[in-house]
Amino acid sequence: MARIPGMKASHRNLYERYEPIRRYVEVGFWIVLMTLQGVFSTMVAVVDARNRAVPRATWEIVTWEGSSHLVLLMLIPVFVAVERRLAPLLPGRWVRFVAGHVVASVAISLVHVAGMFAVRSLVYALAGGRYEFGGWTGQWGYEYLKDVRVYVSIVFGIWAYRLFMLRLQGEARVLDAPEAGVSDPPEAPPAPPPSPSPPADDAPPAPEEAPPPPAPLPPARPERFLVRKLRREFLIAATDIDWLQAEGNYVGLHVNGHDYLLRATLTDFLTQLDPARFVRVHRSHAVNLARIKEIEPLDGGDARLHMHDGTTVPCSRRYRDALRAGVGSAG
Repeated sequence: MARIPGMKASHRNLYERYEPIRRYVEVGFWIVLMTLQGVFSTMVAVVDARNRAVPRATWEIVTWEGSSHLVLLMLIPVFVAVERRLAPLLPGRWVRFVAGHVVASVAISLVHVAGMFAVRSLVYALAGGRYEFGGWTGQWGYEYLKDVRVYVSIVFGIWAYRLFMLRLQGEARVLDAPEAGVSDPPEAPPAPPPSPSPPADDAPPAPEEAPPPPAPLPPARPERFLVRKLRREFLIAATDIDWLQAEGNYVGLHVNGHDYLLRATLTDFLTQLDPARFVRVHRSHAVNLARIKEIEPLDGGDARLHMHDGTTVPCSRRYRDALRAGVGSAG
């Protein structure tokens, strides 16, 4: 990867300064958010309990609210995976989009309620009591109405944050075609006209043979990509791409520990890369065969690919044959 001349290495943009601490900020944000929500919810519940005919002990209220927010915090990776799986909302696919979120919200709510019940039962058992959840059907319906609001707010927040990071990181695009005359090969001199041969006596003229059709040209594939990050530009060689990942309506290019985005689908972008070098190994992943360090078989026919950059890429059973064929031809 080459940097465009004129760009100073000492001037790091906002995204590059944020990237080293991004994971810590994201994890810390959710911990702080869930803690604050749990504290405020507990305070409100304690005040409400004082006005009830049968007051509850403070430790019970803390257990109820704390267990709910603790399980939600543990489910944040699931929210992130669901949002990425179902994004984006494409024209003509709104039914799948809505149905997917409805199914996901029901599944997450069931896990949330079951997790709350397990934590509360454990705390009550340690206190020498027993936690009564009530009727599962009616109680879960009540909890689901609350969980739907939480589901929508969390998924929307994750989507907005991901969209902001995509805009901050910038997009990649293929370099413009070279101007005419810059890299075009010189034209070959015209061939001399064929010398006429004397016709044979009383022989009919031989029919002219049609020239063979020209061989189809291989599809043009760019050797480099121009990547923009804010006001900085980089050149990336196609062979330097370690692996690719579909991210909604973007394709993430992973190059030497850096991530770059291109607005395209993974299927369309792979047509611009050499099929002898790049192979799709998952519904949302493709790899550079030369960058694979180790193939780790998993149960069920799947595999985990260990790359030279230290990352791992999933390989589903559906694409194992393509991977074997690609590795065999590359070897």
